[in-house]
Amino acid sequence: MSALVQTTLNVELGDRSYPITIGERLLARRELLEGTTPARDVLVVSNTTVMPLYGEALKAALGGRRVVEVVLPDGEVHKTLATVSRILDVLVANRFGRDACLFALGGGVVGDIAGFAAATYQRGIDFVQVPTTLLAQVDSSVGGKTGVNHPGGKNLIGAFHQPRAVIADTATLRTLPSRELRAGLAEVIKCGLIGDAPFFQWLEDSIDRLVACEPEALAQAIRRCCELKAAIVGRDEREQGERALLNLGHTFGHAIEAATAYSSWLHGEAVGAGLAMAATMSQHAGFMDEREVARVEALLRRAGLPVVAADVRRDDAIAAMRIDKKAKAGRIRFVLMRGIGRAFLTADYPEDALAATLASRFAA
Repeated sequence: MSALVQTTLNVELGDRSYPITIGERLLARRELLEGTTPARDVLVVSNTTVMPLYGEALKAALGGRRVVEVVLPDGEVHKTLATVSRILDVLVANRFGRDACLFALGGGVVGDIAGFAAATYQRGIDFVQVPTTLLAQVDSSVGGKTGVNHPGGKNLIGAFHQPRAVIADTATLRTLPSRELRAGLAEVIKCGLIGDAPFFQWLEDSIDRLVACEPEALAQAIRRCCELKAAIVGRDEREQGERALLNLGHTFGHAIEAATAYSSWLHGEAVGAGLAMAATMSQHAGFMDEREVARVEALLRRAGLPVVAADVRRDDAIAAMRIDKKAKAGRIRFVLMRGIGRAFLTADYPEDALAATLASRFAA
């Protein structure tokens, strides 16, 4: 797929279905942005990094409407109820009604916060995702999960609230710092591990092009990830079954983030380490062979992602895992693998498999 070709996929959810549009220079497409919502009152939510880069382009594409903006501080540490309250205060102060629309311009943190504000204001108003990071374009902007963190755990406060549209302008990735790009690759690799072994093989062949931010390779990866996630969300919107597979690596990853107070690890970096840990645990549990675990770890390393969490104590990690949203009846459930492309959710694993993983990947 050429990086210059616009592609549209759909998340099929009946009367709440919506398009995902992927392509270059979409923020310059006034007719595309205008067509996402009939709202006359628009709130653009962004952060101090992204707003100076793309805020004016988005506002210009929304010309003719009343556009108000909220510029948030950048970083996962600000993904809190206090930040959501700030957005709600602006909506109230400007007398936005139920027919208003909120545009989330930024990465996954902005999208999650803005989406949660939209879900709660007047019991729900429209919002549009305009993701500007690789991680957001391939994962967090799609599927309607919104929310904020709590000191006790990642994303413990939130709601399912589907966007009206997702506009993934791949040109915005050119201004993405290398560390952020690599963090996004964790979610790309995750997609191959969940249920697409040929895609994982393509990633092994293409990872150097992706790390180099080559447009055609990135466009192909974004499209495939969105296809996979859109299909899963369409079948299981509220994570009653299959959608839980999208959390591969996240039980470990969220524990890393919570244990470090969301201050030193990017979400994608924590997920990358979590993928390596899930593969290791799968091997210790007898589900996955050593050669495939080595392939997973080698690809993560080539993507520049960590595979251990030497700055996190195993006791702190296990404490965070115990309040993970997938825990059931006090038992931590993990997404593990029977091989590359064959993920499954289980609470039936040997305790020594978890203990061995914690001992080899975390600090004592």
